[in-house]
Amino acid sequence: MDILKTGPGIVGTPSETPARAAASADLGGLVPMPPFKRRWPTYLGAVVTVVMIVWLGLKLRALGVDSWVSAMPTSPLFYVFFILLYFSPVIGDFIIFRKLWGIPVSGFAALIKKRIANDVLNYSGEAYFYAWARQRSSMVAAPFGAVKDVSILSAIAGNMVTLAMIAVAMPLGIGLLTEQQLHNAIWSIVGVFGMSLPFLIFSKRIFSLPRATLWWIFNVHCLRLIAGSILIALAWHFGLPTVSMGVWLLLSAARLIVGRLPLLPNTELLFATFATLLIGQDDKLTVLIAVTAALPLLVHVILMAMFGLSSLVRKT
Repeated sequence: MDILKTGPGIVGTPSETPARAAASADLGGLVPMPPFKRRWPTYLGAVVTVVMIVWLGLKLRALGVDSWVSAMPTSPLFYVFFILLYFSPVIGDFIIFRKLWGIPVSGFAALIKKRIANDVLNYSGEAYFYAWARQRSSMVAAPFGAVKDVSILSAIAGNMVTLAMIAVAMPLGIGLLTEQQLHNAIWSIVGVFGMSLPFLIFSKRIFSLPRATLWWIFNVHCLRLIAGSILIALAWHFGLPTVSMGVWLLLSAARLIVGRLPLLPNTELLFATFATLLIGQDDKLTVLIAVTAALPLLVHVILMAMFGLSSLVRKT
C-alpha cells in the first residue's frame, strides 16, 4: 500500500485518498477539552451566579415587597442619588482595573456581578472577579495579586474614611447618643482602626503592586467612599428633608462602620436594624432607612435578570 500515515511533521503523499485526507483534517481540527483545573473559574462563576439569584429572591420575598413599595419616597432626586450611590463602587473598581489591566467596557458587567456577590457574602465577589479574570489570561497573566491588593486597600480606605466620618459626625450627633451608645461607638472606632494595623505593619510582605500604584488605588477608594457617603446623605435628605444634617452624617458614619464588618451577608439590611436601634422608633426615619436598605436588593434582581437574558440571547 502506498498510503502514508500522517502525523506531526509528516505529510501524506498525493496517492492519499480524499476520504482519508478529510478524516485527517477533521481530527486535526479537534481541540481537547481543557482539564478541570483550567475550567474551574467557569464553574465557580456559574455557582456564584446561581447562589446570588436564589438568595436575592428569598430576601425580597421575606421583606414583603408590597409593604415597602407603598412607603417609597416620592422625590425623583432621591432615586437619582440612589442610582449614583449603587454604581459608585462599580465605577471605582472599573477605573482601577482599567488602569491596571486595561479591561474592556464589557468588564463593567463583571464588576457589577462582583458587587452583587459581595452583598451575598463579603469577599465572594472578589472570588468571582478573580475567576472572571482567570478566564481571560490574555488580558492579565497573574490576576490574584492585583485583586488581593485592590481588595485589601478597599478595606483600609474604608476604615480610614470611616474614622474621618466619625470625627466629623460625632460633634454634630453626640447629643443624640446615650452613654452606652457612646461607649459602643468608641469601641467601634478602636475596632475599625485595629483591623487596618496588620496590613499597615506588614505592607511590604502583603502587597505585590508597586508603591505608587498602591497609593493611587488607595486614593481612588477614598474618593469613591467619600462620594458614596455624600450620595447616601443627599438621598436621605431628599427622601426626608425634615431631619437634620447631623443625623444624616451620623447615620452615614454608622453605615460605613457596619459595612466594615467581615463575613456578614447584606450589611445594608444589618445597618437598617442598627439604625433603628440607634435613632429609636421614628416611623418615617425608620421606613426611609429600611427602603434604602431594600432597594439594592431589587436592583440586584433586575440586573441579574438582565444578565441572564443577555446570556441566553448570546447562546441562541
